[in-house]
Amino acid sequence: MELSAFIQAAEKLNVLGLNVTQHGELIARWRSEGECRRNIYSATKSFTSCAVGFALQEGLLSLDEKLTDAFAGDLPAIVNENLRKATVRDLLTMCLGQAVGSLMAEQRPFYDEDDWVKLSLSIPFEYAPGTKFVYSNVGPYLAGVLVQRRAGCDLIEYLTPRLFTPLGIKRPTWETDPLGNSFGAGGLFLTISELHRFGLFCLNKGRWNGQQLLSEQWIKESTAAADVPYYGYLFWRGEHNSYRADGKYCQLSIVMDAKDAVVTVVAECRRTQELMRAVYDLVCAQL
Repeated sequence: MELSAFIQAAEKLNVLGLNVTQHGELIARWRSEGECRRNIYSATKSFTSCAVGFALQEGLLSLDEKLTDAFAGDLPAIVNENLRKATVRDLLTMCLGQAVGSLMAEQRPFYDEDDWVKLSLSIPFEYAPGTKFVYSNVGPYLAGVLVQRRAGCDLIEYLTPRLFTPLGIKRPTWETDPLGNSFGAGGLFLTISELHRFGLFCLNKGRWNGQQLLSEQWIKESTAAADVPYYGYLFWRGEHNSYRADGKYCQLSIVMDAKDAVVTVVAECRRTQELMRAVYDLVCAQL
């Protein structure tokens, strides 16, 4: 793969690394500095999506379960009709029904309330679930908490035997809320190679080293368009009929089923659209 045009763009956009695998072979690898674990920000959400998938196949929860049942002890004094309609599935689509994004990075250090579950559910549900896309950390955070409560352990402990260990990811660091719950919406720290293996796991439809870890059906459902054409269950949809784990400052693992390929990037880029364009035009288009 010819990378000179991409590298020229990447050096101006604070790209730290690139991995490209196609047909099971690593065909391109580039680094601007040594590889280390970094915050993958909202790419964490895609790991939480898989945690929900594992919990679903183990019978710990149902996507149709009402939030008023799943979080019965955490509800506000007044529960409106939109909150009554909301289900576990709505936690995964960014169409939960709240009008503003909450639990975002610039908000979390300044909340007076330490119980973020009660805080999240107290935010008004102004829209019917499934009707309006509002990017927020509330849904994936609550989804992660639900998995933790049902499994009786945090998300690191839950995913270690099911996902991390099989993929060769030694115990990672993961941000927590003030009460110690893994923050399912962000704050997972991985190397580019570890994030890339996650993309390959998704490309392989939940199969790794000959073993079906997570159901193929869940991978297909969670990475397909849900309530809007550009978002699934905590995965973004994109060009080349792709889907991706996507974190702030361009932590990306882009999966292209039709090309049997995964492109992973880590960066400290504030010009997101410019870098996405370079990845699509100068890397993905070659595959």
